[in-house]
Amino acid sequence: MKISILTIFPEMIQPMVECSILGRAVKKGILEIEIVNIRDFSDSKHKNTDDYPFGGGVGMLMMPQPIFSALESVKTNGCVSIYMSPQGQTLTPEIAKELSTNEHLVILCGHYEGVDQRVLDNAIDREISIGDYVLTGGELAALVVVDAVSRFVDGVLGSVDSAYEDSFSDGLLEAPQYTRPADYNGLKVPEVLLSGNHAKITLWQREMQLRTTLKKRPDLLKTAQLSDEDVKILEKIKKE
Repeated sequence: MKISILTIFPEMIQPMVECSILGRAVKKGILEIEIVNIRDFSDSKHKNTDDYPFGGGVGMLMMPQPIFSALESVKTNGCVSIYMSPQGQTLTPEIAKELSTNEHLVILCGHYEGVDQRVLDNAIDREISIGDYVLTGGELAALVVVDAVSRFVDGVLGSVDSAYEDSFSDGLLEAPQYTRPADYNGLKVPEVLLSGNHAKITLWQREMQLRTTLKKRPDLLKTAQLSDEDVKILEKIKKE
């Protein structure tokens, strides 16, 4: 999978894509992450990428020419172009999984007060947000999208099941997890996890998913796909 990130601050992107899981995926050739400096495509003498908005207003706006030229340089047949915007669809696991099926994503990072509307109307396929708040630029948001999407690309994670067992993968939060030692200064791992009884462990994990979600994010239970057994477990928990 190829991901092209268009930005005026490439130094914000580079360190993230060179380390940890993303870095290893790039080295293995599973991911190709291209960082494009929009400023390089500016036709102005001083390589400007922003100007004052028509009609007045606070702040500067990114000009269309450098962005259109940068986009044209990286676009391929069938690629999906994304603009990181607080006005976009909120990123969800479903959207991340959907985007991971594309061979090429092009992500545009805005700055200042945003970008000229003509770019959005003529060169962007989707607008995506990572939450109802405003950042100083789209770089951090773009990295969130890259990380979330990459987890669904075969070979990026150590286990193909990892992305499908995380929080939100089935509409619920993840169950608590533990590692060695089994007893740390009197703080013990739940006995069921040491029992070797996989059926009991699976039941315990499901109950803990429901307990954790009810405690921390009860709103998720409204849309989660719950079995009859899940409903019974929740009723029992609520009576405690």
